[in-house]
Amino acid sequence: MNGKRFLELERNLGLLRSDSMSSLTQTRKFKSLTRKDAERALANEIQRLLPTCVSSDKSVFEREFVLFQRIFKRFLSDETHISWDQIHPPSKGTILMYESLPSPDDSEIVSLLNQVAVVKLNGGLGTSMGCSGPKSLISVRNDLTFLDLHVQQIEYLNNKYEATIPLVLMNSFNTDEEMQRVLVKYESVNVLIEIFQQTKHPRLNKETLLPIINNLDMQSGSEGWCPSGHGSIYESIYHSGMLDKLLRAGKKYIFISNIDNLGATIDLNIINLLLSKRGTGSPAPEFVMEVTDKTAADVKGGTLVEYEQKLRLLELAQVSKEHVDEFKSVNKFKIFNTNNLWVSLEAIKRVVEEETLHMEIIVNPKTLEDGTNVIQLEQAAGAAIKCFEHAVGVNVPRKRFLPVKMSSDLLLVMSNLYRLRDGLLTMSDKRVFPVTPLVKLGTHFSKVKDFLKRFSNIPDIMELHHLTVSGDVTFGKDVVLKGTVIIIANHGDRIDIPSGSILENKIVSGNLRILDH
Repeated sequence: MNGKRFLELERNLGLLRSDSMSSLTQTRKFKSLTRKDAERALANEIQRLLPTCVSSDKSVFEREFVLFQRIFKRFLSDETHISWDQIHPPSKGTILMYESLPSPDDSEIVSLLNQVAVVKLNGGLGTSMGCSGPKSLISVRNDLTFLDLHVQQIEYLNNKYEATIPLVLMNSFNTDEEMQRVLVKYESVNVLIEIFQQTKHPRLNKETLLPIINNLDMQSGSEGWCPSGHGSIYESIYHSGMLDKLLRAGKKYIFISNIDNLGATIDLNIINLLLSKRGTGSPAPEFVMEVTDKTAADVKGGTLVEYEQKLRLLELAQVSKEHVDEFKSVNKFKIFNTNNLWVSLEAIKRVVEEETLHMEIIVNPKTLEDGTNVIQLEQAAGAAIKCFEHAVGVNVPRKRFLPVKMSSDLLLVMSNLYRLRDGLLTMSDKRVFPVTPLVKLGTHFSKVKDFLKRFSNIPDIMELHHLTVSGDVTFGKDVVLKGTVIIIANHGDRIDIPSGSILENKIVSGNLRILDH
């Protein structure tokens, strides 16, 4: 190639590069302008809505809208993008094994307990289990509700150690009114129960990105609103005044967990890690996330990784399609987040006041009954781990993760697999296998009332490994299930498992009907 031809090619390549850069610049400019337009449109809509507030809560709405506008701006700027090649396993020392945590001296226990408050995330309804009202009021064992069991657990500790551990409920606008009525029944219990309400967000029209509400009258319907996700706990506990109230009472840490996790109990070894005055040579963590070993049933759970030299919660929603299988791999990502979190109150106060609390935005699409497509902008509480100093994970035993999300979980906690004492469920010593059975119940069992009708009493599952039930199936009294049991009633068929049956490694299908005579 002669010199003249080379210079001509170089000039053309330069023009191409220039055109490409120009196109990229124009694209960025366009996105920037559309973002500004969307921000301006939302701000204008909020200004239109504020005068429609018919209650004395205008200042609350104003504050919540300010917080929402911040989240909306981050949603538009796509700050949640993750570069997959920058994700690394957590560094040595950032995930502690629970077994390595020392227990406190007996003389320290009361002092340690009195510096902690228990916070339960109590914003959810029981609709996924066919119940109305707060999920925390569903009976799960011996006619005791989720809330009853948590109150019993704390009361036991308060009585045993003469401690003053309070129970704090973060309600949503969906649960707050009914919870205030219910709490009257606990007035004689040795547990101080406090409540505060998490912020609410307007649902946005998926196309216009504007709120679907027409006014701020909550009485006219709440479909246009949604709870802000449990990531709002830090702003909510601060602005409600609850954080300062706990600090004045001498509390230094809060233990946060989902109210439907019956394994999330006060743990003295973790409190000792946070508050022990022994010289360890390292500062106390401001944030501890309990993680546990991942199994095939947990592949969708968020995991802890190191990203940009900080511990970070990686959720499935943040993972691009080409990396989903890798994310779900038990071999690569061996732990998952239980959402049991221990967080310093002083540190929460700092990050809220300094506005350094930046959590990834989770976009939750929904379709309303009238067919309107909306999005909800939410945040996960665990995602705040990157905003705190000296944060660590603690790999805890599986027993600290016992969530009841559906009727399959309800079968486990109601069974002889667990013993109940002082509000605490512990696995029976008679259970040979170290893990709980895998239980899959079909849609006929999805609502609690239907679930209860289909069992004359809960079967003995002490030696069960796997249970799948599909179709119209009922169980008589004193049924025993062992090994792997699969029961499938085809459409139009019904299977009644007779009282006293012992099914061990059996497949039952077809039609089996027991009639009274």
